[in-house]
Amino acid sequence: MSQATSITVHVPLNLQRRGGRKVVIAPDGSVLPQARPSLVPPTADPVLVKALARAFRWKRMLDEGRYASVQELAAEQKVDRGYAGRLLRLTLLAPAVLEAILDGRQPDGLSLDGLLTSVPTVWQDQTRL
Repeated sequence: MSQATSITVHVPLNLQRRGGRKVVIAPDGSVLPQARPSLVPPTADPVLVKALARAFRWKRMLDEGRYASVQELAAEQKVDRGYAGRLLRLTLLAPAVLEAILDGRQPDGLSLDGLLTSVPTVWQDQTRL
């Protein structure tokens, strides 16, 4: 009778949250396809949804006249004026982009940082990105 032997296999993978779901990142940085994506309903990224909700709430407050300026709004909300202005730009996103974010169908690389730094103003350009 022979002794039982064991083999240890090391698979260098990394798990990250993208778009509200976990994805497997290969050692070269590429995203590995999910086994059965149709069985897992997409979930909205909570960070993006919260930022959109805050942006639209702040826009409504400005439109209603509760605050006279972005600077006054930022001071009251205890955030930096520049951040408030960048967040308010999210209200100018194309409806298709907003719908994709809220449905959890946004591209894997889409993040709040990316939306706050560089977003084209033309809706057709936004949907292409």
